[in-house]
Amino acid sequence: MRRRLSKHHGLGNDFLVAQIESGESATAGEWVDRARAWCDRRSGVGADGLLLLERKAANRLGMTLYNADGSRAEMSGNGIRCLVQAAHDDGPDGLEYLVDTDAGERLVRVIRRLDEDTHLLSVDMGSVSDLTEPHNWAALGCHPDRPVRHSSLGNPHSVVGVDDVRAVDLLALGSLVPHVNLEIIEPGPEPHAITMRVHERGAGITMACGTGACAAAEAAVAWGLVPASTPEVLVHMDGGDARVVVRRGSRHITLIAESTYVATVTVVT
Repeated sequence: MRRRLSKHHGLGNDFLVAQIESGESATAGEWVDRARAWCDRRSGVGADGLLLLERKAANRLGMTLYNADGSRAEMSGNGIRCLVQAAHDDGPDGLEYLVDTDAGERLVRVIRRLDEDTHLLSVDMGSVSDLTEPHNWAALGCHPDRPVRHSSLGNPHSVVGVDDVRAVDLLALGSLVPHVNLEIIEPGPEPHAITMRVHERGAGITMACGTGACAAAEAAVAWGLVPASTPEVLVHMDGGDARVVVRRGSRHITLIAESTYVATVTVVT
């Protein structure tokens, strides 16, 4: 059998989107195998993850995410924008979608089309909550004075403040805690901005991470890396910039960034 997939990326964090019917008969194990095969960058199409898109109603969608290694992820800030872009197609600006994810319901708004292949979208990410220190964290050897924050946006994150994100061996550190998303951040270069690199659970080093940008922005606000009056934190990542609104009292987060359509491909199932 053959299946059509669309490929999209959110700031270089790329995904394959497969539209599925409600109750489709493929087992979870089959989707794991397909994610590994299709996301492989040498023998497959290549992507950081596979998104299953279920159309439940005109403006209600279901999202299931498998990472490139076949593991299942609860949520992705970049992935959910790619999923909505795939569903939105040529719909009007300003349209809103409710998306059911493993982390709960999320509201996504298509703000506007930027060009033929790119949309600007916002995602109501919910509130950040604290997590306990992940397993094997001590192996990273973080200095006791270095700021660290373990938090959840439906999926686990560990944010570490550093002097220079380029001077850190992120691959080595990320391999010590592969069960969490590891973000390293430094302030600036603008007063209202931070610079971030990320090692993602199930994918390794990626060019951007939406939930990671949210966790990092919330940490930057808590640590005073940006002025208290900052309405949006600008998060610089290797793949581009995201804007994150952090409501200080509730720790509620809104993510604003682009999604770009890349191609439509046919694969063998």
